[in-house]
Amino acid sequence: MNSSDLKASLWSQFGASIDMFTSALRACPGDLWQRSLWEDDRPDLAQFWYLGYHALFWLDLYLSGAVEGFAPPPPFTLDELDPTGILPDPPCSQEQLLAYAGYCREKCCTTLAALTEESAARRCRFPWGEISFAELCLYNLRHIQEHAAQMNLFLGQNGVQAGDWVAKAT
Repeated sequence: MNSSDLKASLWSQFGASIDMFTSALRACPGDLWQRSLWEDDRPDLAQFWYLGYHALFWLDLYLSGAVEGFAPPPPFTLDELDPTGILPDPPCSQEQLLAYAGYCREKCCTTLAALTEESAARRCRFPWGEISFAELCLYNLRHIQEHAAQMNLFLGQNGVQAGDWVAKAT
């Protein structure tokens, strides 16, 4: 497989995960937007909108490959990096998160299209460990898909059909 085919395949699946995630965001009715997906020590961190925000923030950050120099688009801040769990106040709206999802989708497509052997091998350091940018992309894909699945399960348990399986992005 040549480099172009590999990048196209990676985008096809990464983009599909983002599309499924976006479909869940779009499908969430207002009465579920601030409901918690599960109860634990911090149910506020499990609210539907926050789970969406969390997934998009880390998608954006990991596509950058480093905390240094990273800044999410306004109105979002770096508060998500605070280990105490500061939530945006007021909660993010559906429109804000859909716009952020579109921004991240475009960033992902552009980042993967520009991927070279050198940029794929670049070492990325985070408090949880160090990996190559190529592996970080796969880690990132799994993270966005995990939250898409959680959100879709929650919607289904509340009688909301989110969207169909997306086989690949275009």
